[in-house]
Amino acid sequence: MVSAPKYIFVTGGVSSSLGKGIISASLAKLLQARGYSVTIQKLDPYINVDPGTLNPYEHGECYVTDDGAETDLDLGHYERFLNVPTSQANNVTTGRIYKTVIEKERRGDYLGKTVQVIPHITDEIKHRIRQLGNTGQYQVIITEIGGTVGDIESLPFVEAIRQLKWEMPKDVLVVHLTLVPYLSASGELKTKPTQHSVKLLQEFGVLADVLVCRTEHELSPELKRKMALFCNVEAGAVIEARDAKSIYEVPLLMEQEQLDLVVLNKLGLSVQKAPELTQWKEFLHKLYHPVTEVRIGLVGKYIELKDSYKSIAEGFIHAGVANSCRVQLEWIHSESINEDNADVVLGGLSGILVAPGFGHRGIEGKIAAIRYAREKGVPFFGICLGMQCAVIEFARNVLGMKGAHSTEMDAQTPYPVIDLLEAQKKVTHKGGTMRLGAYPCELTEGTKAYEMYGRRTIYERHRHRYEFNNEYLADFERAGMTATGINPEGGLVEIVEIKSHPFFVGVQFHPEYKSTVENPHPVFVGFVKAAVNAKKGVSTAAKV
Repeated sequence: MVSAPKYIFVTGGVSSSLGKGIISASLAKLLQARGYSVTIQKLDPYINVDPGTLNPYEHGECYVTDDGAETDLDLGHYERFLNVPTSQANNVTTGRIYKTVIEKERRGDYLGKTVQVIPHITDEIKHRIRQLGNTGQYQVIITEIGGTVGDIESLPFVEAIRQLKWEMPKDVLVVHLTLVPYLSASGELKTKPTQHSVKLLQEFGVLADVLVCRTEHELSPELKRKMALFCNVEAGAVIEARDAKSIYEVPLLMEQEQLDLVVLNKLGLSVQKAPELTQWKEFLHKLYHPVTEVRIGLVGKYIELKDSYKSIAEGFIHAGVANSCRVQLEWIHSESINEDNADVVLGGLSGILVAPGFGHRGIEGKIAAIRYAREKGVPFFGICLGMQCAVIEFARNVLGMKGAHSTEMDAQTPYPVIDLLEAQKKVTHKGGTMRLGAYPCELTEGTKAYEMYGRRTIYERHRHRYEFNNEYLADFERAGMTATGINPEGGLVEIVEIKSHPFFVGVQFHPEYKSTVENPHPVFVGFVKAAVNAKKGVSTAAKV
């Protein structure tokens, strides 16, 4: 058991997308490196119960935890920095809060009282915040508040912070992330937006303890003192957050600014142990000093918003470092590819990844890209729908099953090689009803999958409704595409490979969700290694 936890809230002002998630994760990393047990929580102000039903163009990637929660992509940052799994409790939305309160009202839990934002909504928010603290696992809980101070939808969260700070003055600290813009016309950094942002926060009864200022240029001591004076914070608690070459450099920049020391002193926690960041610094050194570089095509249909594939992009960074290699991602829209131009669009790549997704748009382009990779011997990696497209392509062009498809795209296909999961056939609601979370998978020895993982049983996270149709499995295996990973509970095909290909692996799960700085995902590492070998011309394996 740990002592009563401390609560740190990270709010944002002036502008969205300043990087509250990265600052939260960086502070958490520094505290963890000092020996503290830390977790991070995200409170999102939108009314969706979770981001699972949101179009990726709206909100970027939907991140999935081991326990099957569909969450905000910032939880991916938390896991990648801390190397500690998150859960349903780490992401709470306004929609979930109101849904819970309304359900309680319907049950009569409030004994006929008028249900109001204060105290009922704010009490539920405080309950969710304290939930992680009540587990006894954590000494510090960092809570990131989505949106920007002043947003109407964020007000209940800010009020909940005010109440908690009043109830536990020694155990609550507020870090306010703000922007100090540079006006090139006058050659000045301007502090007024920060002053207004802090003033607005104060109007809601919340005093910021620490200011973290995003800036393109160095903040002079004079400028820091000015902001401290006008914003009611100590001069030492004004932290400069300069733009960095990589998000993974931010913890080291925050260490230089002594953000962790300021926070620990204000919370009355020990600062005797210095941060142990040797492995982190080694990672950064390798990241900035690669031995080689490869070009890998990421084929998807949400390319316009790269956050739709955030965890995949980060997985390539981790795997690149593991291979002393810089991965240059080529973002390729699947609707731009067809059988006629595949050579032009994909030529020169050392590897091709076909990304996950839903719906029929861009499917034929993904299938054309996979055919190119298979026939040209280019290392291929398919994730979820990418794996399903590999199965469809193989059925059509190797097995001669004309019109083979997934019943998601074509309910009348003569060869439904991808079909709806049996458990999904009676599902009508969309939210939280897919096959979600971590499931076991048994690997076949002597396969590429077993070679990469180095063990027989693995656990990977899923987010899908459709699966490989086992009625066709024998046909596929006779022709050279084998199932090398099987779910032991239901016999579902989780991994397919073509053994005669230099690297042709499709996975039904989402390995990108489990790749971290300290533990890059083995399939990403293996795929990048194959791409490096392909660039060198090492592999001479036959093509199918």
